[in-house]
Amino acid sequence: MKFFSLILMLLAFSVAIPQDSTMYVKKVFEMDGGALPYRLLLPKDYDEEKDYPLILFLHGSGERGNDNMAQLVHGSSLFLKDDVREKYPAIVVFPQCAANSSWAKTDVRGQWGNREFVFYQDAEPTNDLLLLEGLLKYLKRKYPVDKNRMYVGGLSMGGMGTFELVNRNPRMFAAAFPICGGANPNIAKRLKKVYWWVFHGEADNVVPPKYSTQMVDALQDVGAEVKYSLYPDVGHDSWNNAFAEPGLLSWLFSKSK
Repeated sequence: MKFFSLILMLLAFSVAIPQDSTMYVKKVFEMDGGALPYRLLLPKDYDEEKDYPLILFLHGSGERGNDNMAQLVHGSSLFLKDDVREKYPAIVVFPQCAANSSWAKTDVRGQWGNREFVFYQDAEPTNDLLLLEGLLKYLKRKYPVDKNRMYVGGLSMGGMGTFELVNRNPRMFAAAFPICGGANPNIAKRLKKVYWWVFHGEADNVVPPKYSTQMVDALQDVGAEVKYSLYPDVGHDSWNNAFAEPGLLSWLFSKSK
C-alpha cells in the first residue's frame, strides 16, 4: 500500500512539471565552495548580438532541494507558451534553493492559521542569497542581458526573497512581482526606484496577506509606483491568479530603468 501511494505521489509530481521543461537547460553555478542549481531558458531564435531582458523567478519553500527540477513546478510553463516566446523574448532563470536554506532570513512563530513572521531590516544574507547574487553577476557577463530590463518575482518564500534581493540590490532591477510574500516595511525607501506589482490571497493562512498589505502601504508612503492585487476567497496559491493576470507580462516588459 505504501509503495502504491508513493507511485501516485511521483505521478502527481511528474504531471505538475511542464512536459517541455527540458527547454529549460539544467545548469549549476558554483562559488566559494557552494553550488546553486538553476534552469535557464534562452529566447526563441536566440541571437548573441542582441540584448534581452532577464527574468529571475524564485520558488517557494516546497520546491527547495537539489534535483534542479522542482523549482519549475509553478510559473515556468508561462514562459514556454508560444505566444509569450514570440512577443516577449527574454532570458528566463529559475534557481533552486537548498533544502534547509531560504532566499531571505525570516523567523516564523505560531501555528497554521495563526502564524506570525519576523522580517529583519538588516539581516545577514543567507548562503543561497549570496550564491544568487553571484549567479546574477555571472549571467550578466556570460549572456547579452539588457541591464535596464532585469525583472525579479517569486512566490511565498520566493516573494520574501524578491523583496530582500531588491533591498540588497536597489539599482539592479526595473520591476518586481512578489506573490504571497512579505518583508520589513522599514526597507521600503531602498525599494522605491523599482516598479512593483504585489499579489496575495485574502484567505491565505500560510503567509497572512497583512504582510503584503503593509509592504504596499510602506512603498506608497515613500512614493514608489506599486500595484496591488488582493484576491478575495483565495488561499496561499494566489500564484495561480497572478500568472493568469492578462496584463502581467505586458506590464513587466514595459518597465525599464
